[in-house]
Amino acid sequence: MWYNKENVRRRRAAAREYRIPPGRSVAGVPLRPSLSRTAEPNHSEVFSLAYLTDIEIAQQARLQPIGEIARGLGIEEEYLEQYGKYKAKVDFNLLRARAAQPDGKLVLVTAINPTPAGEGKTTTSIGLADALRRIGEKAALALREPSLGPVFGVKGGAAGGGWAQVVPMEDINLHFTGDIHAIGAANNLLAAMLDNHIYQGNRLRIDPERITWRRCVDMNDRQLRAVEDGLGGKFGGVPRRDGFDITVASEIMAVLCLARDIPDLKERLRRIVVGYNVDGAPVTAGDLHAAGAMAALLKDAIKPNLVQTLEHTPAFVHGGPFANIAHGCNSVMATRMAMKLADYAVTEAGFGADLGAEKFLDIKCRLAGLVPSAVVIVATVRALKYHGGVEKAALGEENLEALRAGLPNLLRHIENITVRYGLPAVVAVNRFPTDTQAELDAVIEACGGLGVRAVLSEVWRKGGAGGEALAREVVRLCKEETPRFTFAYPDDLPLREKIEAVVTRIYGGAGVRFEPAAETSLKRLEALGFGRLPVCIAKTQYSFSDDATLRGRPEGFTVTVREARVSAGAGFVVVLAGNIMTMPGLPPAPAAERIDVDETGKISGLF
Repeated sequence: MWYNKENVRRRRAAAREYRIPPGRSVAGVPLRPSLSRTAEPNHSEVFSLAYLTDIEIAQQARLQPIGEIARGLGIEEEYLEQYGKYKAKVDFNLLRARAAQPDGKLVLVTAINPTPAGEGKTTTSIGLADALRRIGEKAALALREPSLGPVFGVKGGAAGGGWAQVVPMEDINLHFTGDIHAIGAANNLLAAMLDNHIYQGNRLRIDPERITWRRCVDMNDRQLRAVEDGLGGKFGGVPRRDGFDITVASEIMAVLCLARDIPDLKERLRRIVVGYNVDGAPVTAGDLHAAGAMAALLKDAIKPNLVQTLEHTPAFVHGGPFANIAHGCNSVMATRMAMKLADYAVTEAGFGADLGAEKFLDIKCRLAGLVPSAVVIVATVRALKYHGGVEKAALGEENLEALRAGLPNLLRHIENITVRYGLPAVVAVNRFPTDTQAELDAVIEACGGLGVRAVLSEVWRKGGAGGEALAREVVRLCKEETPRFTFAYPDDLPLREKIEAVVTRIYGGAGVRFEPAAETSLKRLEALGFGRLPVCIAKTQYSFSDDATLRGRPEGFTVTVREARVSAGAGFVVVLAGNIMTMPGLPPAPAAERIDVDETGKISGLF
């Protein structure tokens, strides 16, 4: 993003100067000028703008009724289920009705390794879709939906920012259409049926010490990471150690996002492994006869949600699995719906390309049969300087030496996308006001050396108008270049070799060190028939390596794998390379302290 959200949490607006015409508005939302203005020698006026916060921009926007957005996509009324005026669900049967219709182009938005400076991947995705429509193309978005945990914690919402947002942002960030709550209910129903089975005699001979299924809640709550339950005496259940994950880390979220339809959803739910019996054999949700009831709880949640951007671009916001222990992408159903109804479907993957794009391509595309026509890699001058060794406080100062030291991080991601995966790519340089022309030229020149264009993006400040150059390059790539897509590894490679392929081919590491527990886990999973599944490596997002302090493009490192576990319902093997937290905690000053609602129901403090 153009601004650091930490600043928004500390002060409501930041003043910066831009040259604009008096009375300027973007996407129907007026800018708020301060009382002071100056005149430059060319007599153009420069206003010192007190930025509106994201929620202020969203609340002043003029939304179209969701029925109009649906009609613009060609969605018949019979497939639309409205949740108020500005959001709706779309019946998945629409995909069956449009099966013969050709798909539009799929555009994946990914990024360099995240930094505290921020990259603006979601904002860029939204702005790109708006820009595609501005240049005359029929475009739609397919994005993840936010979890309440980050909204009330430290990260904030996930509806974009500035003049590139999906709206109504308050609804999207708070409950939305209830999908995540439905997933939590299904997750906890399975947990209840599992413990009840043990209490009622344990016919399946489940080993209480080898239960892998945990309860969940959609909130950051470290107090629930590890608990002991069933302590109510004879009628209070069976005492055992237990724990909670945040709901978006539940395997059911990953299952819902990869399901093609309700029969596929039910089959995936049946395959979920909840633990092992005393002989070491897996016990599944199907063994507990839980899949049908779980699917009943999810029958509406599986339907994609339709909203709009500030510029009325249709947006399917549906599903949000963790980007470490799951594939970190919106639902396959929403992606396919966007592709069926638009000529360009813009989607994104979580974290940097080494995690998000790798999982999108090696898991989602493999399981769903998708192939992107183009990939957008988002970068900022500030973040590249951070990868070059500059600390956050000094990122606003020109530093070409640090920038050049950090550029290899971006170049590695470009090479991965274009060479290892064989996909056309463009770099979107998310421009900040502190970027100098020399710094921007250095990025453009470095990307050009790999045969990839770098295009400046100003969608946070200008909305779709700030992304038109990026949109034109995306269209050019889709029309003039043909993907030569290949996975990082084939299905029939042993699990150990799949992990080594990702580490050496995508991360650029020298190899993998498998701890004894990981070796045992991998051998057991292959013996149980899970060897052909793709791998989902959970590591830090801040580095190509498993060490968050190794910025830039580290070389010669070894990734240590601690453990492997199967997500049989989702259809991948999770590989733990680091301490991955599935239940976040709240920070010292959580965002929840600043969120409020007035007597009219108007919410404030969201960002």
